Amino acid sequence: MKPVCVLGNGQLGRMLRQAGEPLGITVFPVGLDVDPEAVPWQQGVITAEIERWPETPLTRELARHNGFVNRDIFPRLADRVTQKQLLDELTLATAPWQLLSSAGEWPTIFSNIGQFAIVKRRTGGYDGRGQWRIRPSDEAQLPADAYGECIVEQGINFSGEVSLVGARARDGRCVFYPLTHNLHEEGILRTSVALPQPNPQLQQQAEQMLSAIMNALNYVGVMAMECFIVDDSLLINELAPRVHNSGHWTQNGASISQFELHLRAILDLPLPTPVVSTPSVMINLIGTELNYDWLAWPLIHLHWYDKEVRAGRKVGHLNLNDRDPVLLAETLQAISSHLPSEYQSGLVWAQEKLAP
Repeated sequence: MKPVCVLGNGQLGRMLRQAGEPLGITVFPVGLDVDPEAVPWQQGVITAEIERWPETPLTRELARHNGFVNRDIFPRLADRVTQKQLLDELTLATAPWQLLSSAGEWPTIFSNIGQFAIVKRRTGGYDGRGQWRIRPSDEAQLPADAYGECIVEQGINFSGEVSLVGARARDGRCVFYPLTHNLHEEGILRTSVALPQPNPQLQQQAEQMLSAIMNALNYVGVMAMECFIVDDSLLINELAPRVHNSGHWTQNGASISQFELHLRAILDLPLPTPVVSTPSVMINLIGTELNYDWLAWPLIHLHWYDKEVRAGRKVGHLNLNDRDPVLLAETLQAISSHLPSEYQSGLVWAQEKLAP
């Protein structure tokens, strides 16, 4: 089996390595500044845990390598302008948007898309960074370098946020997990809940949307699509051409995790639809010290990233899954006293999602 080199050595690369070990697949997460001679990229299959990267000796070499799966797709989806243009070309629902070129455009923008706008940097912004909520008279809070480097979207009044994680094989076959319900606070994913029997109408719509995107790009591997629920339909927010934070529950809640599914797809291994038979909850650990007391509850699976703990930094996650949603909700209630105050709203939200 060919080795897999992952461009980027953060937690996603680490979890891809862990998923490869039981299958006899050697996965090398590599930093961007690694000496190209230090990793077996020439004989391997190359993937990435990040959408964009600076030019280094390693990335220059990889850019010429035919084994870099989705190599030309990453920059297209990393830029919000070309990502939005793709959605428009495919006539897939997304928020009204435009490139933000100058401060003089604001009167026209507010007239066209309404009095609440979201400004996002074209590249690099995530977890709430590089984004601003703008209403009339708020324009001055934008830094001068935002103009020409950002898009502006209509602020959407949504009833919920969901994501669909799926994978496409080289022959075009696509498989999907059930929709994941997500709670974001200050732009950061806090909690996810996945149910084995999602809303069939939304699931079908999401699968049709993500299939259209992956097929148009001839994409291979796992991709995540984040959506808003508006009335009874979906509006695409953003795409991630990689394994995704909202799919972490699959490590313990599905027969095949998103990490294994990605490796299977890029290595042309069998790609059956993962079996999901239990509800699952994922709690992001953000800027929180490791606490082994969490392991006192048998439903809790701890995934710790061995990263320095800093405010706002994702340092791990907790997965919980069981056939009995009541037992899951009771566990969430029990661990609430072992998590800081900022987790409490997410725990309550997850319990509500699990209620019959």
